[in-house]
Amino acid sequence: MSKIFEGVRVLDMTNVLAGPFSTELLALCGADVIKIENPSGGDLARKLGNVTQLNAELMGTSFLAQNANKKSLTLNLKVDEAKEIFLRLVEDADIVVENFRPGVMERLGLGYPVLRKRNHRLIYCAISGFGQTGPDALKPAYDQIIQGLSGVMDVNGDERLHPLRAGFPVCDTVGGLNAAFAMVSALFHRERTGEGQFIDVALLDSIMPLMGWVAANLLIGGQSPVPMGNDNFTAAPSGTFRTADGFINIAANQQQQWEDLAACVGLPELKDDVRFKERDTRKKNRKLLTPILEAKLTTMSTEHWVEVLNEKGIPSGAIVSLEEALKAPQIAHRKSIQTIDEPKIGPLKLFTATAKFDKTPGAIETPPPRLSQHTCEVLKSIGYSDDDLARLRAAGAV
Repeated sequence: MSKIFEGVRVLDMTNVLAGPFSTELLALCGADVIKIENPSGGDLARKLGNVTQLNAELMGTSFLAQNANKKSLTLNLKVDEAKEIFLRLVEDADIVVENFRPGVMERLGLGYPVLRKRNHRLIYCAISGFGQTGPDALKPAYDQIIQGLSGVMDVNGDERLHPLRAGFPVCDTVGGLNAAFAMVSALFHRERTGEGQFIDVALLDSIMPLMGWVAANLLIGGQSPVPMGNDNFTAAPSGTFRTADGFINIAANQQQQWEDLAACVGLPELKDDVRFKERDTRKKNRKLLTPILEAKLTTMSTEHWVEVLNEKGIPSGAIVSLEEALKAPQIAHRKSIQTIDEPKIGPLKLFTATAKFDKTPGAIETPPPRLSQHTCEVLKSIGYSDDDLARLRAAGAV
């Protein structure tokens, strides 16, 4: 089958997480992604992970997680010969994506205005912490810094643990998703008009709309968020509850679900209790309601309650470890994780394309590349000879 982005060439100058995640989403769907890395170490993620030997090989688990289907070309962009290689690649590229601090590409003489002269159809995506302009534009930013400045850490946790960061780099990841959507949108616009364009993606901008419901309560309703831990602020009972052998998530977000839940746990009288009868009253009295429900829920196992409640149409589920989640039958059925062989490491289990296209499916076809693995291949494809390659190596360009 054909791939949805077959024939689209992406020059990926990004490092670590947001940028590489955005380009992997394109690569999984068939884009020709050339990862342009510095010759002395490449992407920092190559050294990050919990396997020391892989870090030493510049194939750290953090790098492996989001660089499948890409090629690796090393260029020292401080050398004129390397800049010329990059400009030649730009002539036939569809997208350039970078996540340097604002101004770095301009100082290299490779800013968007320069590249646009070489290729007016080029789409240029710049990913940064705060965007290309504004009072914070030049500040350094990592995921945790953005979590703190965006309000994410303010809405997490509870009265015992607050503020609290999310347990994975949510701002970087969402920034990558936003960048991928932006690049695809720009490709669509170019198909209709022939125009390339500049895209400015900020991690701070990207994460804040995800808190839309919480923010709307403040922006429109004048109510600041109250850290509620595992409770859902929009409904009650909706959150995490104790059972005989652990915990269960229950989301009785609709009135009928609440009434059915009361009946299922043997407390039908709660449906008419003035403290719990109406939605907004239940929310105000959630700290009274939870122990009443847990007195019943702790008489049986999580597995029992999940089966009983789901049978009645009350959304519920066990709270499993990451290992259990990765091995879940539903994940296996959806083929969300694919195994690809890396010649020196062996089989790698990696996430693959999770949107299921029936005519243009995405998949992992090649493992994450070794540093500079495709330098010769890429340079020869644009006319460089073996003698040229030797000269470029001697000059420190590649």
